[in-house]
Amino acid sequence: MTYILIAVFLIILIMMYKRFAPVQGVPCSKVKQELPVVIVDLRDYNISDKRPLSSNAINIPVAYLNRHYHEIPSKNVHVIAQNQIEKNMGIRLLRKNGINVMSYTMSNCTCK
Repeated sequence: MTYILIAVFLIILIMMYKRFAPVQGVPCSKVKQELPVVIVDLRDYNISDKRPLSSNAINIPVAYLNRHYHEIPSKNVHVIAQNQIEKNMGIRLLRKNGINVMSYTMSNCTCK
């Protein structure tokens, strides 16, 4: 019984880490159109359609990222996210699939 509880606790701990632990090594920056990186918008379709931050961004919500990451033409990307959870999960999924995330922008806060 103790081993089952420890296993369940470890699974919950790993899931919480993937969602809430900040991603290291990716700076926050403004969206710049002239950068040689592809802009990937991880926000939901209805949010990114109403408040676009970039006209040439590829819109792939985090829920669809595992299925559609191969549609990103470059290996260097700039991520636009709505909140910290989308940013953390999106960057981790992109890194896992071999895509280098250069920077990110959060739509609800400003970069320092």
